[in-house]
Amino acid sequence: MSADWPDRADDRLTPVDASDRIWNGVTTAAGRTFVCYPNADGPGIAVAELRADGTAVPYPDPAWNAVRDDHDPDGAFVTVNSLRTGPDGLLWLVDSGAPGFGAPPVPGGPRLLAVDLATDRITRGYDLTAVTRPASFLDDVRFNGPTAYLTDAGAPGLAVLDLASGRARRVLDGHWSTTAGRPMSADGTPLRDPDGAEVRLHADQLEVSPDGAHLYFQPACGPLARVATHWLDDPDVPPDTLAGAVERWLDTPSTGGTAIDADGAIYPSDVDRRRILRIAPDRRVATLVADPRLAFADALWIDGGGDLLIPVTQLHRTAGLAGGRDSVERPLWIYRLPVGARPAPNDHP
Repeated sequence: MSADWPDRADDRLTPVDASDRIWNGVTTAAGRTFVCYPNADGPGIAVAELRADGTAVPYPDPAWNAVRDDHDPDGAFVTVNSLRTGPDGLLWLVDSGAPGFGAPPVPGGPRLLAVDLATDRITRGYDLTAVTRPASFLDDVRFNGPTAYLTDAGAPGLAVLDLASGRARRVLDGHWSTTAGRPMSADGTPLRDPDGAEVRLHADQLEVSPDGAHLYFQPACGPLARVATHWLDDPDVPPDTLAGAVERWLDTPSTGGTAIDADGAIYPSDVDRRRILRIAPDRRVATLVADPRLAFADALWIDGGGDLLIPVTQLHRTAGLAGGRDSVERPLWIYRLPVGARPAPNDHP
């Protein structure tokens, strides 16, 4: 065990759901729980609703979760990398459109999709092919009123989507703030692809401040940057002006996922030291919890009860990120941690 890892379990951290497949996202809505599986350990269900008995039911239906050898996106997911309930109460899904990290997206594959939870049907979809690159891997999404922001972990950049018109723009393409400028590691070991080459995950985590004034974002290796949203939202702002408005906000560790609360505190997972941090709006950093069970904690979620849900992925133990060797220990867990925080109302209910 690494000397930097915690040596004992924290009693505040409670296991709530288990899976034999790797999941990297969890979200809740009206007493329901949904998860996504990025196919890091092979093809299968992409999105599921977790029932009270722990059963994972394909969502919104089996057809959308069908595995297609040709990865045809018509009526089926390609690779859902993240999901979340939006401030509008819809369940939003980011389909990277790429069969795997490093594989080119299929035509029509990169999408942002919305599910109406009242009918359990996909009712809105945005084709984002025009703002992707051959190496793109759309990663995650956050909302700010009529605008959605998405990160691209494969080809460094952000996408800005007008939800009313469906028009999308690519911004900060290759900018230092979206580019992984250093190796990412987990448990103290650099991530490697099956050929042994270093893996760099570009623009990945992002959060909108509770007042909607700033977007925080980073490559998975850090650092965390900040930009005023009015620069992002105006399509007439010249690229050089936008690039110059980005602030290097905090040097963060290698991070699997983040959340933000109603007070503007950001919660990143530190995948090198198996802990969750809390970054106050004044940039003070504190350790929220450290536990040996937090082996690559990914996208975090603050529920309406003041608890933090933490999916543990062990992604650094998969063949795709561990030099071709798979050492994932099953089952994988989602943990619950009481934090006494409320979700930001502009983030989700």
